[in-house]
Amino acid sequence: MTMKVFFVNPPFKGEYGKFSREQRSPAITKSGCFYYPLWLIYAAARLERRAEFEVEFIDAPAKQMDKAGCMARILASGAGTKLFVVDSTTPSIYEDVAFAAGLKDAYPEALVILVGTHVSTLPEETLGLSDKIDAVARKEYDLIVEGLADALNRGQDWRGVKGLTYRDEDGSIRSNEDMPYITDMDDVPFASAFIKKHLDVYDYFNPTAVYPEIQIFTGRGCPFHCYFCLYPQTMHGHKYRFRSPESVVAEFEYIAGNFPEVKEVIIEDDTFTADTGRVREVCRLLIEKGLNKRLQWMANARVTLDYETMVQMHKAGCRLLLPGFESGSQTILNNIKKGTKVEQFKPFVDNARKAGMQVHGCFIVGNKGETRETMQETLNVALTLKLDTAQFYPLMPFPGTEAYDWAVSQGYLSGKYTDYLKEDGNHNTSMHIGDISAQELVEFCNYCRRKFYMRPWYIGHRIWMGIKDPEDMKRALKSFGRFREFLFRRPGA
Repeated sequence: MTMKVFFVNPPFKGEYGKFSREQRSPAITKSGCFYYPLWLIYAAARLERRAEFEVEFIDAPAKQMDKAGCMARILASGAGTKLFVVDSTTPSIYEDVAFAAGLKDAYPEALVILVGTHVSTLPEETLGLSDKIDAVARKEYDLIVEGLADALNRGQDWRGVKGLTYRDEDGSIRSNEDMPYITDMDDVPFASAFIKKHLDVYDYFNPTAVYPEIQIFTGRGCPFHCYFCLYPQTMHGHKYRFRSPESVVAEFEYIAGNFPEVKEVIIEDDTFTADTGRVREVCRLLIEKGLNKRLQWMANARVTLDYETMVQMHKAGCRLLLPGFESGSQTILNNIKKGTKVEQFKPFVDNARKAGMQVHGCFIVGNKGETRETMQETLNVALTLKLDTAQFYPLMPFPGTEAYDWAVSQGYLSGKYTDYLKEDGNHNTSMHIGDISAQELVEFCNYCRRKFYMRPWYIGHRIWMGIKDPEDMKRALKSFGRFREFLFRRPGA
């Protein structure tokens, strides 16, 4: 007899849109961007490949379910569940805890745990929010969930599983030693195979990708130390542990053969290009197997990436690179431990375009040392780069990051997790910096978007790109349909 384990990406602000919980800055985005719940998927897929477990999976935001609707779905198929695994984030934490507590009420004999970046960083605080939560899993949780499932299935004491912070029988909160990271990354199951069985690719959207797209990870962790970056600091560490090129290409083959509708693969690694030798080998195999003619793909990159590797990536089907420029001020880049130089930005973009690829640029304002002058420098640099798309966000320092510790030490944070989002779920910021208010940071980012996207050069560029590639035009129009209300909104509205 199999044991049932239920994985839930719970509802949050579904009346406003799709809350994208596993983005690096969770929100309902202005462009409609909505990520697959990949970390939850990987943990569920690890259990599902074992015959002794039956896996149920609900992505409530994907279907814009409310709490009642999601709970009804669970009640319809949850009989016999022994373990509930509930995803969470900082801005949604109070509702995540409340939802998990509701599961405990409905299934008092089941174990209910929370996972995610916020609870990993603040496990004791999280358990203090409700005595109905049994435990939280810290950091990378695939093996923790598997260990819990094994213990429950064998009738053993689950409290000995590494990586747990839990409520003991006497009500006290205890923490076990960390669970070691997964080292054999080729043993990680294909996210795409799980998606094929449980989810609908048409529910997910990335405005920079060719729709419909699918997301995968080819590695975990990042060797760089940007002080704001969430996942390396809270879940996966700073060692880049990656799958072999053969494993990566095998998943591309699976996607090509099983998802005729999918047009692009998004490689979500924090920095896919950290090991250029591996990148080139992945590219060689994609070309050798002809997958470059079937699937396009995109990946996060550093501005230090060399032209020759870019050329090989484009030949292998890479359509777009996503670098984190972050700031146009070298002082700010130094302050945030970015490890790059402003003078590297233009050659990177020029080389990418020369190699035949598009570039989506990422910028953040409100960092350590920020002034109105350095904010303007960032906008000026963004306008000089021939970027295909760009995003401008105020710094959102999440618990567990150096940026959060710095903001707390300076008294810049409001102290309210609910301030990370506006009421409608769009990005906000919970901090000011010096005499620059949180509202001013948000409004400056809105101003940057208008300046960037409403330029005659940019409008002409997008029209020309759409003429050359009708798919690019469809993607741009789909994103613009939601984005336009924010571009034309009056400041303060």
